[in-house]
Amino acid sequence: MLKEYQIVIFIPSIENGGVEKNLELISNYLAKKKEINLSIVTAFKNNNFIFKKKIKFYTFNSKFNKIFNARFFRTALATLLLLRFSFKKKTIIFSFQSNIVAIIFAKIFNKKIIIRLNTSPDKYINNFFKKKFYRFFYSLSDLIIVNSKNFKKKIDSLISNNLFKKNITHIYNPCLKIKPKKIIFNFFKKNELKIINIGRLTDQKDQITLLKSFKKLIKIRPAKLLIIGNGKKRKKINNFIIENNLDNFVKLMNYKKNAVDYLNISDVFVLSSKYEGLPNVLIECLYLKKYIISTNCDTGPKEILYNGKIGTLFQVGNDKQLFKILLNINLNSNLLSNKILKAYKSFDRFDYIKNSEKYYKSISSLIKN
Repeated sequence: MLKEYQIVIFIPSIENGGVEKNLELISNYLAKKKEINLSIVTAFKNNNFIFKKKIKFYTFNSKFNKIFNARFFRTALATLLLLRFSFKKKTIIFSFQSNIVAIIFAKIFNKKIIIRLNTSPDKYINNFFKKKFYRFFYSLSDLIIVNSKNFKKKIDSLISNNLFKKNITHIYNPCLKIKPKKIIFNFFKKNELKIINIGRLTDQKDQITLLKSFKKLIKIRPAKLLIIGNGKKRKKINNFIIENNLDNFVKLMNYKKNAVDYLNISDVFVLSSKYEGLPNVLIECLYLKKYIISTNCDTGPKEILYNGKIGTLFQVGNDKQLFKILLNINLNSNLLSNKILKAYKSFDRFDYIKNSEKYYKSISSLIKN
């Protein structure tokens, strides 16, 4: 029965983040199934990600995309591309981005719609009118998939008093067991605390809080900090580094497909985000046995770290608290070693096959219903 359906993944812009990494893993797994007919609709295809040949892409020319690189335009362009599926009867739309647009399209053309939520709703559902707005549209979807248990509780509470309560399920982000390559990186030296942060350079990721704490740290303890990522706040972050004479202690690198190779030679990963969904990079840290220090933000880090039992949590934006944690961290302590070992053993929660199969079963059950 599933073979009769066209599964269309809607993601207006494939950039360089965790959502895109999940897209790559989930779509490639689904494409392995003989009965799955899978297409991806996007205004911008990013060549940093590798997709199976079986997956059909509907996209615009990359040169054309440079002119319309704002998310608003890319969503409009991707919606135009989606029109080709409007008159195909057995179509399921699986939205990874711009969910409200995808829901409206699905309702107009009478298509089944799955939406995947990946960022804490506290970011955008933060007043009475927005709650009403999102409650109404989310309730029109046939299936809502979220990536953490805490996230599911929030969406459950949002939809719960609605007459059209829908099926809401949580599936952890699938993660492969990574095999990092050996690299030569002379920036990190022996007898220094090697700190790394990987993520988009945006207000959400709040690398400035990390830099403020690091500025105090190097006055007392030998340390180096590597920040990997691209984003709108790059200039601000770079200016902070220069103005505070941190050039010799902080290295700012562009997005790297092989960022795990740098993570592998670090001691500590620091996540300074104001809000999250379920950060893939923290899951990768579990497997690579890297100690994690993270903000206690909504909704993923504390769930990944068992409320701080297998890592350390600090208050969002609190650079003083982060400074104290970094100052007192002892890489040779039994306490820290035990936390890292427990963290490694907890990686199975995010197993690639187990969680990808849940996506397949969710889609299959939607058709049966």
